[in-house]
Amino acid sequence: MTTPQTIADFTARLPNGEDVSLADKLGKVLLVVNTASKCGFTPQYDGLESLWREYGSRGFEVLAFPCNQFGGQEPGSADEIESFCKVNFGLSFPLFAKIDVNGDDATPLYQWLKSEAPGVVGTKAIKWNFTKFLIGRDGKVVRRYGSMDKPASIARDIEALL
Repeated sequence: MTTPQTIADFTARLPNGEDVSLADKLGKVLLVVNTASKCGFTPQYDGLESLWREYGSRGFEVLAFPCNQFGGQEPGSADEIESFCKVNFGLSFPLFAKIDVNGDDATPLYQWLKSEAPGVVGTKAIKWNFTKFLIGRDGKVVRRYGSMDKPASIARDIEALL
């Protein structure tokens, strides 16, 4: 197997169980984020939605992956998560199926993201919910942002890539 080079080398699962090729995302600027509904950072959904609405027409997408690995803060089913996000945050960008981002069961996409952009101190592990990865139009990781980085603070970097 060849080493993954871009996000196009991966698939992601939708909540209905369907796998989709991320090759369709080449040519777009992406923000990949692990999310949770019962986290102190959950209000960042508002900021992610704002970025999506502001830049979506220019080729920007948010790829949100619910994850229950941090304090059990995403315990719901796919339907419960989607309903929560729509009712509480008016979310209009799609959510993917719940995944693991760390450990033996981490999805290949997140294994690659972490290797391409280690954390601040060089650790690869995702530390908490709402860690964000900015992907350029070429499908390569541009930068990793921690949970404390609010989506609005990433807008300038997104604009530079658009």
